[in-house]
Amino acid sequence: MFDFEKLEVYIKSKKYNKSVTTFLQTNKQDRVTNDQLRRASFSIMLNIAEGAGRFTNKDKRNFYVIARGSVFECVAIFDYLKEIGAVEEELYKRYYNYLEELSKMLFGLIKNLT
Repeated sequence: MFDFEKLEVYIKSKKYNKSVTTFLQTNKQDRVTNDQLRRASFSIMLNIAEGAGRFTNKDKRNFYVIARGSVFECVAIFDYLKEIGAVEEELYKRYYNYLEELSKMLFGLIKNLT
């Protein structure tokens, strides 16, 4: 087992990414929005994995910062989708809360590596 597979934030980001994949398969948006949300969601998980594989705290921190930036990007996309009526309030809140939890977990990792 790789180290990143043991991280709770990785496990949760994988669950989030799976949920977004299902959302995108059942809620067709325009191609650009779909692609951006898919890539931003995947980026969270992949940057956590890549950061865990780095040797220095500075390198690890950099990837966790990028992952957290992708969390913010996902929040902005869901905010936009809610604004145009493509996502109902309840679903928006569920994704928002999940992303907020990922953000806090990543912030904790980043803070511990400073």
